[in-house]
Amino acid sequence: MTEQLAQVAPASQVTPAITPWMNPWIMLVIAGLLEVVWASGMKSTQGFTKLWPSVVVIAAMIASFTLLAQAMRFLPAGTSYAIWVGIGAVGVAIFGMVYLKEPATIWRITCITLILLGVLGLKLR
Repeated sequence: MTEQLAQVAPASQVTPAITPWMNPWIMLVIAGLLEVVWASGMKSTQGFTKLWPSVVVIAAMIASFTLLAQAMRFLPAGTSYAIWVGIGAVGVAIFGMVYLKEPATIWRITCITLILLGVLGLKLR
């Protein structure tokens, strides 16, 4: 099929066989936010003994991993994974400080800032 297209149009005008249904960077950000949902919700499942919190956590896990996998089809794997983990780590840390009353020490905030800078650096490369 691609060979037939190449005969009709120059290679520069042939569209790739696979195109994302959504911008891969948006998929990656949504996947990271869903990681925050499932990681933050793990505590409320009480070891997966509570039905509805467990359902929400598992659904968020599946959606997060699916979007991460789809984003990795178009973005470098290492960059994608690092950004996904960074969004999740920063999001869960902030969630813990704001909603779970975990300590918001200067050291913790500094480390979160460094993670954010690393994620931004990977995106801007």
